[in-house]
Amino acid sequence: MSKAQREQSARDRIKAQREADKKQDQRKRMATYVTVGVVALAAVGAGWLYAANQSQSEQAGDNLAPIALQSDGTAVMANPGVTAPVIDIYEDFQCPACKQLEKTSGATFKNLAAEGKAKVVYHPLTIFPPQMNKGVTRSNSVRAGAAARCVTDGKQWMAFHDKLFEKQPQEHVEGFTTAELVELGKEAGVTAPDFATCVTSQKHAQTHIADSDKALAAAKIEGTPTVKLNGTKMEQDVAFVPSELRRVVLDAGK
Repeated sequence: MSKAQREQSARDRIKAQREADKKQDQRKRMATYVTVGVVALAAVGAGWLYAANQSQSEQAGDNLAPIALQSDGTAVMANPGVTAPVIDIYEDFQCPACKQLEKTSGATFKNLAAEGKAKVVYHPLTIFPPQMNKGVTRSNSVRAGAAARCVTDGKQWMAFHDKLFEKQPQEHVEGFTTAELVELGKEAGVTAPDFATCVTSQKHAQTHIADSDKALAAAKIEGTPTVKLNGTKMEQDVAFVPSELRRVVLDAGK
């Protein structure tokens, strides 16, 4: 074998190794995506089904605690002067398990804040990776998350928040189109004059993605929904069981 042939052979081996490394990295990333999906499904199975059998949902009171909308997309719900205990809810508008959490325990979160028993912070995220379901699921999530940032009034934000979960599209199906989101805003009573333009242009999409990635890393979120009490993750059999959720939060406030 000539020197040129040996050099070509070495280059071919290096190229083949790089390709193998690339495929292995892709397999690792896919395993991570699957894990995220499994976490969500586990929340539905172990959390929602257990809750449905063990505890009934509360009825939300007529009045909400004041809701302050933050520049990072979060919404803080608390009566004046209430700073603890703190409930952090990390959720994705496209996540089926998050919809179930809202259906099961959403009223309890609202009631605890209205009663002055807790400060509740909502963190709308996009946890689905770009490659998942050819990007459909992530795109749905991003459009919804960006649209929520177009609401400027706290109570209207909560009404829109609840409407998004109520009308959540099926997984793997394109939904939360900008036209649909504008209509959902009308149904929720959103009155911001530039709401339709803001949603249609997806003005806040990139900011939502950046803030979401930052929050996921900072809070070490591995799946949604994740509920934390004073920074400690709640177990599903607490977060998804209104009676237990209330008991644990009240105990934390003593």
